[in-house]
Amino acid sequence: MTSRERILAAIEHRQPDRVPVDFGATASSGISAIAYGHLKRHLGLTSGHTRVYDVVQQLAQPEDALLDRFAIDVVDLGRAFNQRDTDWYSITLADGQNAQYPVWFHPERQADGSFIARHRDGTDIAHMPAGGTFFDQSCFPYLDGYPADYTGLRDVMGKVLWAAFAHSPWDHASEPDFWQQLRRRAIELRQQTDRAILMACGCNLFEWGTFLRRLDNFLMDTYAEQDEVERLLDALMEVHLAGLAKICEAVGDVVDILKFGDDLGMDSGPFMSAEVYRKLFKPRHAQLCAFAHKHSTAKTMLHSCGSIHELLPDLIEAGYDVINPVQTTCRDMDPARLKREFGTDICFWGGGCDTRTILNRATPAQVKEHVKQRLEIFAPGGGFVCNTVHNILPEVPPQNIVAMFEAIAEFNG
Repeated sequence: MTSRERILAAIEHRQPDRVPVDFGATASSGISAIAYGHLKRHLGLTSGHTRVYDVVQQLAQPEDALLDRFAIDVVDLGRAFNQRDTDWYSITLADGQNAQYPVWFHPERQADGSFIARHRDGTDIAHMPAGGTFFDQSCFPYLDGYPADYTGLRDVMGKVLWAAFAHSPWDHASEPDFWQQLRRRAIELRQQTDRAILMACGCNLFEWGTFLRRLDNFLMDTYAEQDEVERLLDALMEVHLAGLAKICEAVGDVVDILKFGDDLGMDSGPFMSAEVYRKLFKPRHAQLCAFAHKHSTAKTMLHSCGSIHELLPDLIEAGYDVINPVQTTCRDMDPARLKREFGTDICFWGGGCDTRTILNRATPAQVKEHVKQRLEIFAPGGGFVCNTVHNILPEVPPQNIVAMFEAIAEFNG
């Protein structure tokens, strides 16, 4: 099988010739720039660059040498952008390593070593403390209440760090020929690689409520202000469907996976009851999935952190083909249970290695044993793409990262 065939077979619950692997195709299956620099040095790789393509989470874009070395089967469409050296400039990471930022991102260093990132109009929208390794949101546009109308919603969304500092290809979205560029670059990437191509398309609903109102307020609103929540969600759906239509028109016949996002869970369970999810979010998630399936050939992925076992039947009914990152350390997210109950209905993209206690703290031998156990559980019958439970964080030893990929290679034979 080619890598693309392997990924699609897994998503369609057909047994692939080997377990497909992701490393950096999403902003929740990637690697911290600090950890990436350590990994390259450990492997003796001195060429290339550590390019921080996701500036909010400070994630590096894995280079071809790493993708080839670890037999990676999928790439992010965003890597087709910002390919010139002039698209980047040099910076120093929190641990002193050299890296590069995209030329459009210039956070302001403060006297205490912290950073402030601003919207183009000067609004303070994101902070990173001295020694920090990611930016935190500091601007919540609807913190004081919902607006009377949503005519200015797009502009307001632009003051949230996830939109203002979006990773590629969305950092080019304001360019007049963006959609033509997107199609041309997607076709070129497909011609250059047999890896599957994934594109992040956002369309968050619950999360946009938390971005605009702040998490504490929006959680209360989902119970106490449901009319206001639905009014906001309807306005968001107008924005999302318009954007999704353009995506499908431009690259719906080129990309293999469209990645949606909505973190619905915490460690102990979903952020809301199943009843609230079904009333407020499920019909809209179903509408987004149906649109993508009707107007593209792409599979639909939902990124949702946390304990979402209770919601998985609804997410499957809503039409998602893939769930990521499969946070197995959370309540009710035992790998064997997930595979047994839902393994024929949805593809698990993640869960291959616990990043909370194993990858960062175990020995390489323990990492290999852990990963092989996960593969034994998730791999049979397809329905699994192997990667870590969310991103590889700065403190992870490079020896453990190598051990993880060695375990996958040994399992695959």
